[in-house]
Amino acid sequence: MFFLVDPLDGTKEFLKSDGSGDFTVNIGLILNGYPEMGIILAPAYNRLFVGARNEGAFELVDGSFQPLVPRQFTSENRIAVASTSHPDTQTDDWLSSNKVTKTIRIGSSLKFCFLASGMADFYPRFGPTMEWDTAAGDAILRAAGGMTYSCDNRVFQYGKKDYKNTAFIAKAHP
Repeated sequence: MFFLVDPLDGTKEFLKSDGSGDFTVNIGLILNGYPEMGIILAPAYNRLFVGARNEGAFELVDGSFQPLVPRQFTSENRIAVASTSHPDTQTDDWLSSNKVTKTIRIGSSLKFCFLASGMADFYPRFGPTMEWDTAAGDAILRAAGGMTYSCDNRVFQYGKKDYKNTAFIAKAHP
């Protein structure tokens, strides 16, 4: 069991002069290689997301926790989230080959929160990330009923020797 903490996820978004605010503070708890609990604070948006295995996923809204519910998947209207600051051709190819009709570009672990809260269906990531970038968001997504998979379709795991993630596809609905 160990914590993965990222005190500033979305550094490039934090440093942008446009005030986009797509940065977060992430705290994830890993147990036996799987994300057990996650907390994500998006200070610029005054948003707090939490999730824990067997407890559900929630957003703090007006002083009370509201459940996060992924959207109903439809094969005609596929929505994905993708990185604002780290675009790549592999992601674009995946979006095209999976018939994604809309892509929301956003920074930081907010991409996982968008899946958990019903704003999107997929988050493909082929560029480099570290475990502390994804653990909290992945925990929240799983607590909401979604799942993250490696590209060989195995459930994504944590605790790698160098903490470097492989490519993954996060899904709001497994």
